[in-house]
Amino acid sequence: MTFEELNLSKPLLSALKDLEYIYPTPIQRDVFPMVMSGRDIIGIAQTGTGKTFAYLLPILRQLKFSDQKNPRVLIVVPTRELVLQIVAEAEKLTKYMQVRTLGVYGGTNINTQKQAVYNGADILVATPGRLVDLKLTGILKLKEIQKLVLDEVDELLNQGFRTQVTNLLEILPKKRQNLLFSATLSTEVEKLFSAHFNAPLKLEIAPQGTPLEKIIQVGYAVPNFATKSNLLVRLLSVDAESVDAELKKVLVFVKSKKLADRLYEELELKMPGQFGVIHSNKSQAQRFAAVNQFEEGKFRCLIATDIAARGLDLAGISHVINFDLPDVSGDYIHRIGRTGRADKEGVAISFINEAEESFRETIETAMKRAIPMSALPEGLVISNVYSEEERPSLMDKDYLQSKGKHKSGAFHEKADKNKKVNLGGPRRRLGLKEKKKRKPVVRSARKR
Repeated sequence: MTFEELNLSKPLLSALKDLEYIYPTPIQRDVFPMVMSGRDIIGIAQTGTGKTFAYLLPILRQLKFSDQKNPRVLIVVPTRELVLQIVAEAEKLTKYMQVRTLGVYGGTNINTQKQAVYNGADILVATPGRLVDLKLTGILKLKEIQKLVLDEVDELLNQGFRTQVTNLLEILPKKRQNLLFSATLSTEVEKLFSAHFNAPLKLEIAPQGTPLEKIIQVGYAVPNFATKSNLLVRLLSVDAESVDAELKKVLVFVKSKKLADRLYEELELKMPGQFGVIHSNKSQAQRFAAVNQFEEGKFRCLIATDIAARGLDLAGISHVINFDLPDVSGDYIHRIGRTGRADKEGVAISFINEAEESFRETIETAMKRAIPMSALPEGLVISNVYSEEERPSLMDKDYLQSKGKHKSGAFHEKADKNKKVNLGGPRRRLGLKEKKKRKPVVRSARKR
C-alpha cells in the first residue's frame, strides 16, 4: 500500500510527496482507518516505527479550517525535545494547509508562551507541567478539545506526571477522541486507559519487549566505571572487530546525570572535541546545541540519560552504547531503538558489570533471546578502582549471620539478674489498692 491509497487529502499527499514518503509503515497503515472511525485507540509499537505520523495524518485529515483561538487537538508528551519534534513533523505535513501548531514546554519564558496561546492555535503540543501552568493562568482554555493524544505514556507516568495526566482527563470535554501511543504496555498504562477510555481499540504492531531484528546486539563483561571508560575509548579509537562496523555516530546512555557529566569530563581529556552531553540539568539552549551539533556531525558521540531514549528522532545513528545497563527491559528496547532505523542496520553494545547481570537476565527474558557476549579486547587496561557508587554497601550483606559458634552475633538473652520487672509503687507491692485521686475543686469567683 502507498500513501495515495489511503483516504488522504491533496494537501497532505503533496506534503508527503515533498518529503519523498511513498509507503506508510505498518502502524501508519493500520491506525489511519481506526482513528478516522472516531473510536478511542491504544497503539503499541516499537520506537522508530512512525508513531508520530500515524496519529498526525488522520488528525490532519479530519481537521477543518477554523479561525477560533482555542485549540481543538491536544498532544501531551513527556519531554521538551519531543514537543519540538512533533511540532516540526506537523509543520512538514501542513505545508499546504492553514493549520496553526504550537508547542509549549517548561524552561522558557511563560509570558511568551501565554501570548502565543492567546494568539490562537489549532494543535497544541505540550509537556504536562507547562500545560498545567498555562491552564492556571486562565489564558489556555481546553473546552473545545476534540482529540487528545497521549504519546510515550509509559514515560509520562515514569516521570511522575500521573497526577497531571489524571486531572487533565477529568477536566477535558467528555465528548472527545482519546489516542494513546507507547512502545510498552505496562500495568500502570492499562489502569489509566481502563479508567478513562471508552471501549478502546488496541493495536499492537510488534510484541512487547521484542527488539528490531536488524539491530546487532553485543555485550561485554566490564567490572567498573573506569574500565568501561577505557573500553569506550578503545572502541572509538579502532573499529570494533566484534561488531564489524565503524563507530561513526554513537549515542551513549548512562543511568544518571552525575555519571553523564563525569564520563563527559573524562572523555574530553582523552578525545577532546568529539563529545556532547544532554540531561535534564542542562539548560534548554545547551541541550538543543548539543543535539544539533551531533546531528550535523560536529560531535561523534552524544552522552545522554534516558531522556533521549524517548521520542528524539536522531537520524543515522550507527551505534547505541549502553554504558550502564538499565534495570527495566522496556528502557533497553527504547535505547537500542535509536539505531537500526529507516531500514538500516544498527549495532547496540552493552557494558555489563556484576551488579547489572540481573538486569541482563530480565532483558533477555523479555526479548526471548540472549545478548551475545564478546571477549574484552586484548591489552585493555582493567582498573581496580571502584567509584563510590560501585562499592558494596554494608546493607547489601547480612553481617549478623556470621559463621561458626557466634551464629547469633551480638544478640543474646539477658541474664536473670538484669531482667527488670516494673512492680509499681509501695502500695502496689503490698497488695493495697491505689488511692483514688481527687479532682481539684474549682470554685467560682464571688459576685461583687
